[in-house]
Amino acid sequence: MPESKRDMRHSSVEDRTDWAKVDAHVIQPEEYDDAPDLSDVAPETGDFHIGDRLVRPRMGRPPLAGRTEEVTLHLDADVIARYRASGPGWQSRMNAALREALDRDATS
Repeated sequence: MPESKRDMRHSSVEDRTDWAKVDAHVIQPEEYDDAPDLSDVAPETGDFHIGDRLVRPRMGRPPLAGRTEEVTLHLDADVIARYRASGPGWQSRMNAALREALDRDATS
């Protein structure tokens, strides 16, 4: 692989951006339709209001209804492989299967 391609593969998008071209761009009238409507944003603070109410963005994942606990658990490799192969959400499905087994044991 040529050195320049190797460098690009490891450089960030920031490093590859032609900022002179970005700065020189003049927005054309047809591009205004693509721009977001910022009429509800106070430009001096960046605050967003709906009516008189200040709306704050939520950061991160939404809180879960029940608390979970991170643990280190040793399981057979084939069990992990089968759950991972089922795609995203495999840990939640594994948790559901464990809960189902607990409920089944409690009723027997």
